[in-house]
Amino acid sequence: MRALRILLITAVILGGLFTLADRLAVGYAEREVAAKIRSSQGLSEEPEVSINGFPFLTQVVGSELDDVSVSADGVTARAGGHAIQVTEVTAELNSVRLNGLSSAVADRATGSARISYADLAKSAPKGASVSYAGAERAAKGQVKVSGPAVELLESTGVDVPGFAEGLLKGRTITAYSTVSIVGGDTVRVRAADLPGLPVPGFDGMLRDAVDYDLKLDGMPSTVKLDKALADERGLRFSGAGTDVRLAG
Repeated sequence: MRALRILLITAVILGGLFTLADRLAVGYAEREVAAKIRSSQGLSEEPEVSINGFPFLTQVVGSELDDVSVSADGVTARAGGHAIQVTEVTAELNSVRLNGLSSAVADRATGSARISYADLAKSAPKGASVSYAGAERAAKGQVKVSGPAVELLESTGVDVPGFAEGLLKGRTITAYSTVSIVGGDTVRVRAADLPGLPVPGFDGMLRDAVDYDLKLDGMPSTVKLDKALADERGLRFSGAGTDVRLAG
């Protein structure tokens, strides 16, 4: 009985030491992976990395991690020459194949990110503002784009003649535009409907003024976006991919 008790105590102690060693090892690995992601993805700060699953050490021996979570906030991207803030950037990576800690590739990944309306408007046509369009239109993936008619037209290089300027002066244009994702990194804004202008031939020019693309440079390449959802705080994007390079 005494020998059995000693064996049980020894097993508990060894189990505790193994757990401690495992947690120390995973903490070190998370820091190393975060640093490599920052370097390989060109981020301004290190993301938070969580290597899930227990035990970690046996996953390392098998050169494959079951699940890795990556999150970053305040990622600075560029769109149309303007710096914009991309927040709530997350990625869930599954079946991550390791080559030491020098490189890693995930079999599958899902990701999401958010851009505020204020940042979305930075690359909109001059004079345009972008805002929440209400629950019904948001459910259709639409946002509200509005601005002074004369300024919007002139932003596309249209020379508004004096008689037309007199008719349009003081008129605010409101368009409800559908947002979509093109190529995994470009936000496309296209007017679903536009008000008519009291100047013949200017309706097409107005559409050219409110339709625009917003290409995001500097987003983590682990997040390939394909869907956009509008809510009160801005646009939330999500996407998925396979064979996603995490580092290296």
